Amino acid sequence: MMNETTNIEHEIHELALKIKEELIKRGEMMATAESCTGGLIASSIVNEAGSSAILKGGIVAYQNEVKHDLLGVDSDILEKYGAVSEQTVKAMAEGARKIFNCEWAVATSGIAGPTGAEPGKPVGTVWMCVANSLQNEAFYEIFTGNRGQIREKSVLKIMGKLLFLLNNQKSTCTKVH
Repeated sequence: MMNETTNIEHEIHELALKIKEELIKRGEMMATAESCTGGLIASSIVNEAGSSAILKGGIVAYQNEVKHDLLGVDSDILEKYGAVSEQTVKAMAEGARKIFNCEWAVATSGIAGPTGAEPGKPVGTVWMCVANSLQNEAFYEIFTGNRGQIREKSVLKIMGKLLFLLNNQKSTCTKVH
């Protein structure tokens, strides 16, 4: 019997394969902008052979100055809403899409714990975003578990959302491959 972590790892692996397949079929690329997941999304994609066909790159933007300086998140957004917010992950995803000049980007920012909770943002709160040229959709979850589990659950959720949108949106690619 698989434990929860092994099961999540298996699900992430399956999602990575399906995302790779769909992006290759569409002739599109993706990028990541990660805070609390610390590169786990990009790593999950890179674990699959041939990932260079779909992943342009990623930025681990753990500190606000990196979110601002590298991803272009407006300092007013960070001040007013905080790093763990809808506004921040939307700006992170759009920043990654622009920097890497690709069709899709995902972003995460959250509180993996065990400390860091704020009023209205308990440990486990993670904002996530999937962006492309047609939309920039942010959502959040409050995950349970330890730091590692919260990070893995975040990766599983955002990759699931990316695959859902890939499967339910027409290709925006105009390139000839």
